[in-house]
This record gives sequence, C-alpha cells and structure tokens, in this order.
Amino acid sequence: MTSKLDQLREMTVVVADTGDIDAINLYQPIDATTNPSLILKAAELERYRPLLEQSVNRARQSHSDWLPECMDTLAVGIGREILQVIPGRVSTEIDARLSFDTEATIARGMNLVEKYQNAGIASDRILLKIAATWEGIRAAEQLEKAGIQCNLTLIFSFEQAAAAADAGAFLISPFVGRILDWHKRHSGKTDYLPEEDPGVLSVKSIYNFYKQYGYDTIVMGASFRNTDQIEALAGCDRLTISPQLLEALNNDGGHLVRQLHPDNAGEAINYDQTNEASFRYQLNNNAMATEKLAEGIRNFIADQDKLEIRLMGETAR
Repeated sequence: MTSKLDQLREMTVVVADTGDIDAINLYQPIDATTNPSLILKAAELERYRPLLEQSVNRARQSHSDWLPECMDTLAVGIGREILQVIPGRVSTEIDARLSFDTEATIARGMNLVEKYQNAGIASDRILLKIAATWEGIRAAEQLEKAGIQCNLTLIFSFEQAAAAADAGAFLISPFVGRILDWHKRHSGKTDYLPEEDPGVLSVKSIYNFYKQYGYDTIVMGASFRNTDQIEALAGCDRLTISPQLLEALNNDGGHLVRQLHPDNAGEAINYDQTNEASFRYQLNNNAMATEKLAEGIRNFIADQDKLEIRLMGETAR
C-alpha cells in the first residue's frame, strides 16, 4: 500500500507550508507557501546566512528607507531558492502592516513582482499573499486584472471566501486549525471528530459553493493541527501542509478516502454578492472570523518586527 501522502497527491495538489529547502526537497511538493513567520524561521537557518547578508548590504546601498526594501529582497531571495526545487509556484506575503491600505498593497505587490522578474522569475511562478480584509480583497482584484495572481490568506469566514471569488482571486487559504482553536477555547469542548470539526466544515462549505457556481478560484486548506483534518479534506483543490504533518502522512500506509469532489458538491448554497457595507457587517457578526483575522495580522506583524530587528542586527556586525 502506498503512503497516505502519495494517495493524497493523486487527488489534491500538495503544497509545502515552509521555507526550509531541505524539507521541500524531502517531500517534493508542487508549490510552497511562505509568510512572515516562516521567513523569520528561514532567516535563522545557516544556509540562508549569505542571502541575508547580501539582502542587507544591497538594500542599505540603494535605499535610505532600507528596511522595507531589505525585507522584500530577502523574501524574494528565499522564494527564488524555493523555486529552484519545486515545479510550481511560491506564495510571498505582502507586508501585513498594509492590510488596510489598498493602494499601498498594490504598490508593494508590484515591487515584489519586479524583484522576482529582475531575479529571472516570471510572474506566473509566484502568488502574492494578501490578508483577506476588504481592502486586501480590493487590492487583489486590481492585481489580478493586471495579470498578477494572488493568494488571499487568513480566510476564516464564508463571507471572505465569497468576496474573494467575486474579486477573481486566483487562490484562497482558509485556516482550518485556527478556526478549530477558537471553537475549542470558546465552547469548552476539547475534542472534535473530523466530520464535526468547524475548520473542516468551513472549507467544505467554501469548496462546495465554488464548485456549484463555477468559480475558478482555488481553495487551498491551510493551518492544520493534525492529519485527521487533512484526511477529512482529501480531494480539496490544494492543501498546504507543514513538514511535520507531511512526514506523518508519508509514514502512514493506511487507505485514504476522497472526501471532496467537484462533481459531488452537495445541496445548493444560496448567497448574494456583498458590497463593502454588508461585508463588514457580516464579518463583524462573526466573532470567530473577526478575532482570528485581526490576530493573524497582528501575529504576522510581530514576526515582521522580529525579522527587522534581526536585519538591523546584521548591520552592526
């Protein structure tokens, strides 16, 4: 019997949720995702030290406001390294501090694309990761129209997913584990079966809605806490999985049953397209989504701040 990881690859595009080249080489995913937290971890690896030093030196020589330039240069450098060992795309996150500024997000995204192009990487091998605030969704809409494809991340609600699809986003990342974390904390219930896991159910609902209405936007489940969640979403368009859970799936020789299929999208889901006012109202009424979206942005910013301190430390060497 082949491993569950190999079986999963037959029905879902497997994406590595890491910036660690060794882990990517080991599990050979199609795509890879990064974010400020993963870039921070990657920057601690010895193999990236020359790239880190080069990014600092180049940014300081060419820009007075060198820290944002250095952050983007480092992110692109790590993304370029990853693209040498995967056949697909890498997702690179736009500065989370711009999550509520549409025009600034677009400008920073264009800058990242230009840096990739200058490094010999075509735009069809990257996805720009943007937090799925109203402003982030609007930025993704304009970038998509310019031919730059986006990954709208920190998806915690159906409203975010529906708005992202209406905006023509290439891909969304619903956060399964973080949804479960919130419900455990607020319900007092410590264990959920996969079929009742609120994070799993959220992704299933979004997936079925997209398939029912013919949206091209890709659903990529993210933020998994265990392999049960992954197995419960077998057949989803894509799943981005940490090295630890990739290893667990690779070591499991059991049978994996497909759970999601575009030809079996369940009962019709009715939903009206939203404007800004209704989007904000519905998101506000969803305490879990409101809290986790805000927390996710804050956590990414905190890791960006830590990375900036690390980069400033490099200048003192």
